[in-house]
Amino acid sequence: MGDLNVTKLKTKKDRANYIHHLINDIKALDLMIEKGLIEETPLRIGAEQEFCLVNKRFLPESRSLELLKDINDKHFTTEIGNYNLELNLDTFELGKDCFLKLHKQLDTLLNKAKKAASKKDIKIVLTGILPSLSVSNATEENMTNVERYSVLNEAIKQYRSQHFDIHIKGVDELNLLHDSVMLEGCNTSFQMHLQLPPKNFVDNYNWAQAISGPILSACTNSPILFGKELWSETRIALFTQSIDTRANSFILNEKQSRVSFGNSWHTGSISDIFKDNISRFRSFLTTGFIKNSVDMVNNNEIPKLRALQLHNGTVYPWNRVCYGQNDGKPNLRIENRYIPSGPTTTDEIANMMFWVGVMLGKPKKYNNIHKQWDFKDVKNNFFNAARYGIAAQFYWNGQYISSYNLILNELLPMAYKGLYSVGVSPKDAEYYLKIIKNRVQGFNGSEWMIRNYRTLLKNHKRFEAMQLLTAYLYEKQEKGYPVSTWQMLHHTDGSPFENKRVVKHIMSSDILSVDKKDSVELVLNIMKWKNIHHMPVITTGRKLVGLLTWTDVKTYIDNPKLQNESISKIMKTDIITTDQYTPIEEAKEKMTKNAIGCLPVVKDNKLIGLITLNDFDA
Repeated sequence: MGDLNVTKLKTKKDRANYIHHLINDIKALDLMIEKGLIEETPLRIGAEQEFCLVNKRFLPESRSLELLKDINDKHFTTEIGNYNLELNLDTFELGKDCFLKLHKQLDTLLNKAKKAASKKDIKIVLTGILPSLSVSNATEENMTNVERYSVLNEAIKQYRSQHFDIHIKGVDELNLLHDSVMLEGCNTSFQMHLQLPPKNFVDNYNWAQAISGPILSACTNSPILFGKELWSETRIALFTQSIDTRANSFILNEKQSRVSFGNSWHTGSISDIFKDNISRFRSFLTTGFIKNSVDMVNNNEIPKLRALQLHNGTVYPWNRVCYGQNDGKPNLRIENRYIPSGPTTTDEIANMMFWVGVMLGKPKKYNNIHKQWDFKDVKNNFFNAARYGIAAQFYWNGQYISSYNLILNELLPMAYKGLYSVGVSPKDAEYYLKIIKNRVQGFNGSEWMIRNYRTLLKNHKRFEAMQLLTAYLYEKQEKGYPVSTWQMLHHTDGSPFENKRVVKHIMSSDILSVDKKDSVELVLNIMKWKNIHHMPVITTGRKLVGLLTWTDVKTYIDNPKLQNESISKIMKTDIITTDQYTPIEEAKEKMTKNAIGCLPVVKDNKLIGLITLNDFDA
């Protein structure tokens, strides 16, 4: 879709014209397969690298278009978030030192981007979800100013006709109502492409589905979102919910999400996979069409299948079938979309080599996997991997087995066999696959982040811990060593951000609050039990309506008869508040000037935090 100028489908005529071309593209694809026009050899690999932009304080920096202009390289393009960019690598013929060549090109192009970024005080970070992201970064104001993103956003919002209800439960829990598709911009991935011949393509696609869970478990790198510790690969849950066109209702919704692992094995022809997506998901975008693709095939021309590619670009299975061209020859490939960006380019190439090796090294006993395994076991494996990473357990070939044992004892040997079968250098295979082995025996990106984030939270409030984790991640990443070799953090008392602190750095967000109908007796006891001196009064929608201090309630201690009164009679309603991004000095001055010991932090008049005089000494 990124290569097309898109507009929203508006009229009945537009829709009919688009559907006509879409169905024609399916016919043209079948015709090309029938005529033997789809390229069988050589096999090729390719990849897309998404990355984050941060400033000197390691917070998201929304200047992607400005940086893209300075990089001035056709390999780079935009993403929906203005603090992200994408790098599209060249395709490489599979064999010999292809992975090493791809790695060198990746590093060369990233270094080009880093050089341009450094002139603007921007840093580049590779990670599935940037640890320092806040909800305020995921707004339409931070959407890249490119028409196709606003068109997609408007189309999905109109199709859905209600806000996005995000709910992800891990160690922590995220409940969020959001008004745009910009949460998609929180995700950055390393998308891997493997070209395969038409023969046995569907069976190979099913194999790609079968191995997704174990492959993902070794590669997770996105455990934190908005300071919440969620899944080992939170991207899987977040992306699914962030562009879901299904509206919530009181009727059980049986429709499949646009971001999906699927509900069953694929059987039949290659075009049946595309037909299934077209049948399930309606188009809401269109582009310009000039030629009839069927006529082109009959005239010995190779069509781009623009309508099919556009539709395919708005459906997001974790393993996606793609049609493309290379030197004018049509090909089919599987795009692996579930692997996160980072922690280093070395880790990413190791992930890619592991996946490609297992794809090509499939033993004959796993042919026609759809006849042997229940698809729900495979789907369950995938989500277990997303939730638990390397700690996951899988149902594999009729028995339960740990990720550790499955990867070390079966999948890594399988990967070596697959890579050797296409002539990949044994030296390269050993180097990169050993990285996977060391990670499985040690820790992956998610594990490193979680352990160090918990350490940082012992001495820092959440927002600062998020910044510090991003800073340490960047520092380790720049050295280039695989994540399994990274040391854990030990001394975390200091902070490089002390001179530019804002209220969000010191505020408490885990706040006890009461309702205005609650009794004085209840509030009095809560404050005594929890040893707190300030109690905000909020509505069920978190709107701040009052504030109580210990001074307000302590006089009731010796008047038990009055303790049954509602706090609405004694709470202060003329409340002085602050914003989360107010500089600390300014907030302290406000408290001193007004002789108050507590300052509620609000957003749209809703309580999100609280600071007291004690927080300034923390």
